[in-house]
Amino acid sequence: MASSLSCKKVLLLSLALFQSAIVAKPLFPRGQNGTCTKTKVAVLGAGMTGIAAAQTLHNNSISDFIIVDVNDYIGGRVKHTNFGKDANGNPYVVELGANWVQGLVSPGGPENPIWTLAQKWGINNTYSNYSSILTYDQTGFVDYSSYFDDYNNAYSVLEQEAGTILTQNYQDRTMRTGFSIADWKPKKDVQKQAVEWWNFDFEYAYSPEQSSQTWAVVNYNTSFYQYSEANNFVWDQRGYNYFIQGEASTFLSPNDTRLHLSTNVTSITYTNNGVTITNDDGSCIEADYAICTFSLGVLQNDIVSFTPALPAWKQTGIEGMQMGTYTKIFLQFPPSSDGTYFWETPTADTQFYLYADPTERGWYPVFQSLTAPGFLPDSGIFFVTVVSAQSYRAEQQSDDATLAEVMAVLKKMFGEENVPEPIDFLYPRWSTESWAYGSYSNWPPGMSLETHQNLRANLGRLWFAGEATSAEYFGFLQGAYFEGQAAGNTIAGCINGNKTECKNEASYEVIRGCTTSERQLTPNNGWFVSSMETYGF
Repeated sequence: MASSLSCKKVLLLSLALFQSAIVAKPLFPRGQNGTCTKTKVAVLGAGMTGIAAAQTLHNNSISDFIIVDVNDYIGGRVKHTNFGKDANGNPYVVELGANWVQGLVSPGGPENPIWTLAQKWGINNTYSNYSSILTYDQTGFVDYSSYFDDYNNAYSVLEQEAGTILTQNYQDRTMRTGFSIADWKPKKDVQKQAVEWWNFDFEYAYSPEQSSQTWAVVNYNTSFYQYSEANNFVWDQRGYNYFIQGEASTFLSPNDTRLHLSTNVTSITYTNNGVTITNDDGSCIEADYAICTFSLGVLQNDIVSFTPALPAWKQTGIEGMQMGTYTKIFLQFPPSSDGTYFWETPTADTQFYLYADPTERGWYPVFQSLTAPGFLPDSGIFFVTVVSAQSYRAEQQSDDATLAEVMAVLKKMFGEENVPEPIDFLYPRWSTESWAYGSYSNWPPGMSLETHQNLRANLGRLWFAGEATSAEYFGFLQGAYFEGQAAGNTIAGCINGNKTECKNEASYEVIRGCTTSERQLTPNNGWFVSSMETYGF
């Protein structure tokens, strides 16, 4: 035990030194006579995928690489900020992006690598108890929790049919179709709509009409059935990306000249012999290989130009996937005279509060308490989540307009006389953030595995990796991790002469139909584990 603690102290000390140094931007000039800086591998992005890729290169004895990121920190969409103040006037830290470890580990099964790393770096987190929920509508508290069981019963039917669709090469369909066949039909019942939003939209950032039945079930199963059904909420006051910075510190030294933050890539030229990256400050890199970890939103919005232009099959893969937006809107409230908060009646233990709006589905539907035991007691922080169309609307309008809408809902739920004015208010605008343009990806109905593989496939010496390129873990942090590792291992194989590892990704110039044959479920198409495993169930 003492040895383990000593190792952890060494890790934390090295990370502290590393964090104090990464704020400086290393010079990244043109070489002499106008030539570009040369490197073996350029890793474009310092989020989970980019750091996993670079670490994999390092583990394969490849040190000649450069990591480039437009932000001034390591972590990408795993991003936090200061919010509110505690009793001593110190700010709290809240997560704007990724917030959960989703799927942990079960006896006899594998362990989610994100859970492994979270434990390694001592990330503070608490189990999200999704049974700890109270239900409301415009009249206040109304118990419609029986609909949870109705939804779950229908989902059990739907997921069995999804397995049949996948293994029998049947045509994919929407989640809405699957639910309707399983006799879950919310129609105009706003309470059922709220329950459905809580169970589905809250996870995928899209509605059942916009989502694939087959791939939504695959995506759920590969994390929660393979690892465990647990979702653990990260409230670490160092920020969730502390563990990503920690992993970076194991192969990057303080002020490492291979890390180039605050560097904005504007164009990428790729061939079968190498890749040239140009930045907005006129600097450039010539790399033998490059790994593009830009978000799907960036690729879809043409923020970076590619030369030659992306082929039609590649562009179709990029545009075929969906980029969802998941917006957390934070409020900090003062306590009442007895030291409690208005949502803590009848109990302070409740974690979630579900609201069914009478006219609009997904209108500020799920509130979460961070004063509940195990999170940030006495913080007065209460936040609500919106997704997709509601995210776009809220993120386009002013803070004041959004605050007024949220407060109107809270007063309906808890009584106008019980809800004080907040002392702080904040939310991100992921849908307009030019280096992200969204939060995470979702698989639309009718998109085949082959089309998704075209999103994933390399172009010459340019590889693509990220949560969106993961066929099984899209939208999850583990997807970003695995895809970074895969790209890093492939390129390491090429550099080290390992012909088994060094091979082009599959791509498909012509794809007919919208089904996926079981024979296509291979590593060649990004399919690495069975979605039928049930270790965590």
